[in-house]
Amino acid sequence: MDSPYQYKVALTTYQFEGEAVYWWDTVKPRGTENPMTWERLIKLLDNQFYPRDVHRIKEREFLSLKQGKMSVTEYATKFNELSRFAAHQVNIKERRIDHFEQGLEGILNL
Repeated sequence: MDSPYQYKVALTTYQFEGEAVYWWDTVKPRGTENPMTWERLIKLLDNQFYPRDVHRIKEREFLSLKQGKMSVTEYATKFNELSRFAAHQVNIKERRIDHFEQGLEGILNL
């Protein structure tokens, strides 16, 4: 959902169903605890619902991602989706740009 940053956690957790609801009840901040940030929620979700071997597979998929027959928009969406599994590879703006450009087809790779 494209929503303001301050509402991302509330809107996302409102959508939880089944096992995710039970899990959220065990990890959500209570009372005077610090509020949940979007970044922390993503990390907790990844740790809970992406086993380590799946995380590694997604990281390898990101590292080998190429545009291929995807449009640039499709490639960018996939890049952003998978980049969280290799955050250490794209934690600096220039690295992120370089990795994105390396996966593009066309004149950028001459």
